[in-house]
Amino acid sequence: MPGLIATDLDGTLLRSDGSLSDATRRVLAAVEEAGVPVVFVTGRPVRWMESLWEVVGAHGLAIVSNGAVLYDVAERAVRRVDGLHQTSGLDLVERLRGVVPGARFAVECLDGLRLETGFHESHRVPAGSPVGTLDDVWDEPALKLLVRHDGANPDEVHATVAEIVGGGGVATWSMAGLIEISAPGVTKAAALARLCDDLGVAAADTVAFGDMPNDLAMLGWVGRSYAVANAHPAVLAAADHTADANDDEGVARVMARLVGLPDDLVQ
Repeated sequence: MPGLIATDLDGTLLRSDGSLSDATRRVLAAVEEAGVPVVFVTGRPVRWMESLWEVVGAHGLAIVSNGAVLYDVAERAVRRVDGLHQTSGLDLVERLRGVVPGARFAVECLDGLRLETGFHESHRVPAGSPVGTLDDVWDEPALKLLVRHDGANPDEVHATVAEIVGGGGVATWSMAGLIEISAPGVTKAAALARLCDDLGVAAADTVAFGDMPNDLAMLGWVGRSYAVANAHPAVLAAADHTADANDDEGVARVMARLVGLPDDLVQ
């Protein structure tokens, strides 16, 4: 039985419409009752998590913003933040403008977004989010620097951005047209490793599920890794195993098997 299960959310545990199925809810509750903590490890910011906190379980911990935040759900409090500071971040922005034509930038902070004029956000922008030049609106460490680009091959753009960023940050992506840059050394894997160390769980006893390139570091760190069948080709190639697709309860089915739960729990 695993010592801890880590799972990405969008495209992995959640269905394609963003919902959590009743079967998956039952499995999460049963796995928690069996004594195996399930930790959400997601690119989502804290503000996108409220509807999901009820299924986190008694341990009450989640890793959000691609590893930049460790969140205590029971206390509704941030335990740790690893942010990208304005000075180094603005230097990255200027270097990236020359290699990603037409790119627009924004920063995700603990309290929400700050957007460069012309940045298109596909999700609802919180009311009152500052808009202007990044020099003016970037006023606290960013959990993620967001690079919006359209009409280009996402793998190629990501490779170019990652080369420019170098050791000045960690560039990854989970959706076409948007690259997310974290502070140096900040990944889902690094945050999960710290959490497992605090809980006394070895990497070899940890299982993880993912679907996109921002999950690769985490899948490479754990003892047993799963890509859902709908995952990005790079993730399918890197993972130890493949689970059924997110719309077919893939993660829940594997969790149930790993913990020895009845097959009919996932119906």
